[in-house]
Amino acid sequence: MAVTMSNEEFEELVSEALDLIPRQFARAMDNVVVLVEAHHPTRSLYGLYHGIALTSRTSNYSWTLPDTITIYRDPILAHASDVEAAREQVATTVIHEVAHHFGIDDDRLDELGWG
Repeated sequence: MAVTMSNEEFEELVSEALDLIPRQFARAMDNVVVLVEAHHPTRSLYGLYHGIALTSRTSNYSWTLPDTITIYRDPILAHASDVEAAREQVATTVIHEVAHHFGIDDDRLDELGWG
């Protein structure tokens, strides 16, 4: 059964998830924005990181558009059994995509339980 909530309520879940990031990591995030969209245009995803991970940036990294972390509302709500399950999936997705910003790949995230 899908969960129903307003865009504002969902964005609050994303904000809560961002607050879970330890302060030292939040301060280290650089040139990245977090967006909420209804769904990915071609794939069924909960989230997507697009950009140049901090670990891949060189001294030539300048005048670059911000990286983006996009959290997709509709797939998360469609698969959640209740608001708490949606909250947990949003947190997992946000942490997963932020980890990509820090250069952590999917295999390592799976090992850490954030796959």
